Amino acid sequence: MQNNERTVDRRVLKTKRAIKTAFARLLGEKELNDITISDIADLADINRKTFYNYYAGVYEVVDEIENEMAANFEAILTDNDFKQSLTHPYRIFEKLTAVINTDMDVFGYMMSMNANVNLSTKIVEKMKARSKAIVLSYIDEDEDRIDLMLEFMISGLMAVYKQWFNSDRHADIGTINDEVSGLVFQGVNGYLHLDL
Repeated sequence: MQNNERTVDRRVLKTKRAIKTAFARLLGEKELNDITISDIADLADINRKTFYNYYAGVYEVVDEIENEMAANFEAILTDNDFKQSLTHPYRIFEKLTAVINTDMDVFGYMMSMNANVNLSTKIVEKMKARSKAIVLSYIDEDEDRIDLMLEFMISGLMAVYKQWFNSDRHADIGTINDEVSGLVFQGVNGYLHLDL
């Protein structure tokens, strides 16, 4: 029975990934409001009934992608001792690399989209909101300063990823994360005047 459940789970994950990848790919070609369930089903090579087994509509796919990206980012922050991560930021970026590598297609399409700025803005806002609570639990600092820091870190990070996904990618994502980790966290330490 366990093998059968595992097979079903794999099929579910594979189908949902195909749906999300198709949706993300379509975002690079169309406005969000113009994407239909038929578009997604055709590109994912499934029928509409299969789509409805997992999602009530297109916006449910959007919500799941947004929530997964924000939850992954939150998990990376909470899985580390935040103050220790400020002195050794590579751990956070190493985990970011692993997350991106697990769903490179979806991330690639999400970061390469040009017309759908609103969706990437919503993802950034969710990441900032979740991160703010975590940061404030570790650091006693003015909320306006934390907001400014997170704006710099997360928006900057997303801009770097977007540039990388739209480039020839001659450097791998791990190398990019190494560079960004030093840049971001050395700047943050200086900004907050942390005594680490």
